[in-house]
Amino acid sequence: MQILIIGAAGMVGRKLTNHLVAKGHLGDRTISRLTLHDVIDPGIVAEASFTVDTFASDFSDANETDKLLADRPDVIFHLAAIVSGEAEDDFDQGYRVNLTGTWNLFEKIRALNVQSGGAYRPRIVFTSSTGVFGAPYPCRINDEFIPAPLTSYGTQKAIGELLLADYTRKRFFDGIGIRLPTISVRPGKPNRAASGFFSSIIREPLVGQEAVLPVSEEVRHWHASPRQAVGFLIHAATIDGEAVGPRRTFSMPGVSCTVTEQIEALRRVAGNDVVRLVRREPDEKIARIVAGWPMDFDPRRALEFGFKAETTFDEIIRVHVEDELGGRAPTTL
Repeated sequence: MQILIIGAAGMVGRKLTNHLVAKGHLGDRTISRLTLHDVIDPGIVAEASFTVDTFASDFSDANETDKLLADRPDVIFHLAAIVSGEAEDDFDQGYRVNLTGTWNLFEKIRALNVQSGGAYRPRIVFTSSTGVFGAPYPCRINDEFIPAPLTSYGTQKAIGELLLADYTRKRFFDGIGIRLPTISVRPGKPNRAASGFFSSIIREPLVGQEAVLPVSEEVRHWHASPRQAVGFLIHAATIDGEAVGPRRTFSMPGVSCTVTEQIEALRRVAGNDVVRLVRREPDEKIARIVAGWPMDFDPRRALEFGFKAETTFDEIIRVHVEDELGGRAPTTL
């Protein structure tokens, strides 16, 4: 089978690539070609047992989409997006990439489907966000709560979900959307996502660096690890699309906790000295954005379809320690 990852240079894209290269298969099908695309070069992939092609270009350029679909990939992971904070700051850029780019991709696949008489109908895994929901919220958001975003990023993702469902209904492709929790703890350097501090207040102290907390410790949020994000994507690529029905997007399971609970989990894993590196510095803009996000979910439908996640924030921190720090927290160094 042939796989295309759009947004392959991002953190989740790289981890998904590494998983596919290590396994050599997706579900019960052997991978024959993997195509990686991003606005920057995704880089060289070593030791793959199959062909790997890389492309760097502007995803929102309709002409570039033709190149990505030239080999008719069987599975397309659509991870590309302008993140929340940047989409809010740059209205034009957010809509150009998150909406126009997505629509161009779907339209190109539709054209190929029509040309093939319906024979070409790939699985599309579309990464959405809990940002599609807007306040006021119930205590726990269930599968019946209607998306009503309060940010440009959430609006763009909600439109993507609707397009995904409609193009799937018309059988142009077989789409599955996954609303990712905030992915914590993200390795590497911070991005411009408003949610970045949820990772930085764990990641930086674990390596002896100070981190800034811009919101109240009472803020509650929904989290899953990068390892589990890859698990969500793999599962979404392999579940029975016919069984899913017309509602194509799932809210993923995760861990709901306050910032205080995050910090206490860090204390249990790494000790008091590490926790002291978290510095409080309020930022009204970030606090305002985060205040409009959901805090807890009842992802019953996703669980029924076999999606899984961590159950405590301690587990999430330990995944980071295992995957990024060689399995040792600072207190054990």
